Amino acid sequence: MQASGYPAAAALGQASAPVQVSVILPVHDAELWLDECLGSVLQQDFEGSMELSIFNDASKDKSMTIIEKWKEKLEGSGILVVIGGHDSPSPRGVGYSKNQAIAQSSGSYLCFLDSDDVMMPQRVRLQHAAAVRHPTSIIGCQVRREPPNSTERYTRWINQLAPDQLLTQGVPEDLLFFHEHLRKGGGLVRVDQSLLLYRYHPGAATHSVLETTIWTHRVRFLEEWALPHWATFTIWNAGRQGRRLYRSLTAGSRCKVVAFCDVDENKIKKGFYCYENSQERPKPRVPVLHFRAAQPPFVICVKLDLTGGAFEDNLRSLNLQEGRDFLHFS
Repeated sequence: MQASGYPAAAALGQASAPVQVSVILPVHDAELWLDECLGSVLQQDFEGSMELSIFNDASKDKSMTIIEKWKEKLEGSGILVVIGGHDSPSPRGVGYSKNQAIAQSSGSYLCFLDSDDVMMPQRVRLQHAAAVRHPTSIIGCQVRREPPNSTERYTRWINQLAPDQLLTQGVPEDLLFFHEHLRKGGGLVRVDQSLLLYRYHPGAATHSVLETTIWTHRVRFLEEWALPHWATFTIWNAGRQGRRLYRSLTAGSRCKVVAFCDVDENKIKKGFYCYENSQERPKPRVPVLHFRAAQPPFVICVKLDLTGGAFEDNLRSLNLQEGRDFLHFS
């Protein structure tokens, strides 16, 4: 949840009194999930004023029939409902739909909800209270997954991040928005309760964004936000992901890489990594060291919670400070 940044602009037929919270709901072919999703909006225990802003992105299933059914129930409970959309042959995407739902909303705070997800009854109340206390921050929460064992490591990771790690490790799905928020000096706060059920399925909006696109934006933000503060750095992981990061950097950032480090004796014995596709002559050869011989700061390209705690123990043994001496990029 976050402050909207928009003046309260009443929708057609809506009372002029300002709405405190607008729930932003983009919808595309969501008939399988909408009943439970909309039911969770109805069950919110927030006592302030609330509206639901829905934008239908060219759904071809029964989504609109379900929405119209719930509209009467929601408005009967005092929740204003604003519905927009289009019926073009093709959907325009979740980003477009969110923007349209925001544009037609009138709340002082925006609460984002995907059509396949479910809110716990206290979500709006607790996140709104946090947003009032932290007016320049995006307010997150802990989550649980459906099915329960889907992306188990990821769910455990995001739920256990400490407050100072939200900036150094957080990787939200709305990546460009998140980066722009940080550029403008915004903060991140998490309500440490599980307030949202995320469904993981092949049709989820998350899967519509190419992994290479996400990777590219993350690298560019790393170069903009972190690397200018370091004269040199070491990439922790001489394997595929570490080498991929090295190759993805601009020439100026690659020049700052003084070494790779690892625990794999075979990589260390080789002694160096040669960037064969480089146009430079001679081609760059970057030393590969044992992590204890390497110098911070580190950009860490090792996935957490995969080695039975061995990597985490190695990192802790160096007594480094996250954000100053290392950043996670994995």
